[in-house]
Amino acid sequence: MCCAHGAETLVKEQIANEGWRLAFSRPGFVTAKHDQNKRPPTGVFIRTAARSLGSAKSDHSSAMIQKLQQAISSETVPFDQLHVWPRDRTAIGRFDFEPGIDEVSAAVADEIWAALHDGSASNGPGLTCARPNQIAENGQRILDVVLVDPSQWFFGTHEATTLPTRWPGGVQPIEPAYEPISRAYFKAAESIAWSGFDMRPGDLAVEVGSAPGGACGRLLELGMQVIGVDPADMDPRIADHPRFIHYPARAGDLPRRVFRGAKWLLVDSTVKPDATLSTVRNMVDSRETSFRGLLITMKLGEYENATHLERWCNFIRTWGVERLEVRQLARNRCEVCAAVTLPA
Repeated sequence: MCCAHGAETLVKEQIANEGWRLAFSRPGFVTAKHDQNKRPPTGVFIRTAARSLGSAKSDHSSAMIQKLQQAISSETVPFDQLHVWPRDRTAIGRFDFEPGIDEVSAAVADEIWAALHDGSASNGPGLTCARPNQIAENGQRILDVVLVDPSQWFFGTHEATTLPTRWPGGVQPIEPAYEPISRAYFKAAESIAWSGFDMRPGDLAVEVGSAPGGACGRLLELGMQVIGVDPADMDPRIADHPRFIHYPARAGDLPRRVFRGAKWLLVDSTVKPDATLSTVRNMVDSRETSFRGLLITMKLGEYENATHLERWCNFIRTWGVERLEVRQLARNRCEVCAAVTLPA
């Protein structure tokens, strides 16, 4: 299992309650065993999970690839995809760190693919993908290689089911057409994709906590009409966009008619979750609003505050929601995202 650097204690606590026995772990990486033949665990803070096939440790990649070939030699069918990525080496945002494939893991992926592609390996089932680290299709069988360190790899396999399980390492591959204004662009892109919300060009979306405009940039890129709410200034590239309106205020101070006709609400404010949820509830309860989907970022501050998650979720359920899912996105720092579907 991979998670954000610092969230592994929460992962360990969850899986221990499910009967898993802890084994090798490092920050951002956890392994465990179970007496029964159970599927790998899932949870709010588990970014990826796979059935273990073994590990290797060496200063030479050729020796570790040989170990990998031995580990998969008993597999009977080829793998559809090869995903290779490193565990998070530090907390997201620290020293500008972002999760995902780096130069070392990309080079390792190419080397493994060359050795295993299309049955070219001396043993083992091989790979059928045209190249490594591609987004998988639903139902495809993936060979996972996690670089716990450049000289220590863990091997596993999983089947692609949900969208994050289709992404290499659970991190959305995305290449913006233009340089994003802030990293909030990537958070918005991931949350929109993960939620499955049917956001369409022309829809009206509201973002609370919009400055300087990273998430608004993604919404505008998708062709939506956007209202940004934030006392701080917006980047001119967003402020001057013909489909954008900025209200330099706090959401709670605005008349609800401002949000009339809005279908989607994104909230990413630098306030505590209780205050965030209170503001959202007041917006949702208004006769003037008709939101269909909410993407709410809840700032934990410290991972110990995750003990409040159940209480926050119970509060959200009192709004009469149709669906509620919570996940620590790969791009989230010490925070989680709630995807909330409201009745039409």
